[in-house]
Amino acid sequence: MARILLVEDDANLLLLMEHVLRSEDHAVDLAITVQEAQARLAQSRYDLVLTDGKLPDGTGMQVGDAASTGGMKTLIVTGFAFQLPSEELGRFEYLLKPVRPSELLRAVERMLASCGSPPATAR
Repeated sequence: MARILLVEDDANLLLLMEHVLRSEDHAVDLAITVQEAQARLAQSRYDLVLTDGKLPDGTGMQVGDAASTGGMKTLIVTGFAFQLPSEELGRFEYLLKPVRPSELLRAVERMLASCGSPPATAR
């Protein structure tokens, strides 16, 4: 079981992704804005941050920057294909919407396996 921060402003997608993650016994905290995500990241440690690429008050990269400051990995799920500057490669992983639940779970498990540290819930 991993502790995941899920940041998504589309209510239907938020509920679907939360359900998919909880079905695999992950502990999931929710946020719908960059500001709310940053507040949660300042208060808690997560094994993974899963965020929408475009949020009402900013971008998933802003959420990812806040997560990486705390040493947390970020997976950005976006409907917008954009090119990353070369210095950004490797900082975040991306999935393009629409994403199937099986694709989401594979990406989450791959990122959790790459962390190589004990789950945040065990700390």
